[in-house]
Amino acid sequence: MARASSSHKSKDLGWALFFLSPWLLGFVLFTAGPMIASLVFSFSDLNLIKGQFHFIGLDNYIRLFAADPKFLGALTVTFAYALIAIPLTLVVGFLLACLLNTKVPGADFWRTIFYMPSVVSGVVVALIWRGLFNEKFGLINWLLGLAGIVGPDWFNDGRGALSALIIISLWSVGGGMIIYLAGLQGIQTQLYEAAELDGCGPIQKFTRITIPMMTPVIFFNLIMGIISCFQYFTEPWTLTRGGPAEATQFYNIYIYKTAFSYQDMGYGSALAWILFFIVLGLSALVIRSSGSWVHYETEEKA
Repeated sequence: MARASSSHKSKDLGWALFFLSPWLLGFVLFTAGPMIASLVFSFSDLNLIKGQFHFIGLDNYIRLFAADPKFLGALTVTFAYALIAIPLTLVVGFLLACLLNTKVPGADFWRTIFYMPSVVSGVVVALIWRGLFNEKFGLINWLLGLAGIVGPDWFNDGRGALSALIIISLWSVGGGMIIYLAGLQGIQTQLYEAAELDGCGPIQKFTRITIPMMTPVIFFNLIMGIISCFQYFTEPWTLTRGGPAEATQFYNIYIYKTAFSYQDMGYGSALAWILFFIVLGLSALVIRSSGSWVHYETEEKA
């Protein structure tokens, strides 16, 4: 019996590996393999054009922290964007979800309308917004002109370019909105009924029931927002190439320029691994803090 059971388990394992093999192969070739290679490259002076490859130890990392002002500049731009864009998209997405969770006429239509932009290609989105922010005939400056405000030359002005990219971040707020909406619909109606019996008004129900019950969803969207902001590339690259005067040179743009424009693949790999640890560290901080503000229904029952 023991041998038959062992043979049966081995056969099941073989079939499992067979069906998993396409994913495992893709993971090794396109994820684990490149990560290991970039880690090795980060300790070298790899240059594909010159065909050189020498191990140089920690020189890339020492250069990164001690002798590269562009590294700190790119980090500053990325953090400045994240500090505004993440709270903005979290709040707007949450408010839209709360609105669409009520008995709004045509709610299904509006849900679709708000979600559709989040599945459109980033390049297409950037080209649409380039037209909207055009200095001479763009819709944004035309609307500002109606209010008596002279609109800037958005993508040729440092502050204007970063501000425009923050506004563009609202374009894909529908993705988070759908997740919020699913969370809102999972809140038990008995909680609101009990609150009404206790004399709670709409604001009290929102602050004491809706927000606490939604903190796991807010937590998830916050983590995803951090990861997304530090991977931000397509829109700024399409619209500004990191300009003007590196005002929109996000960290990912600097990695791309270093590795592929300047062909300094070793230093670019070091930059990429620093980005990995920055995102890992920020995510760990949020996860560590979640115990004090994220409330789960199972914990409340316990």
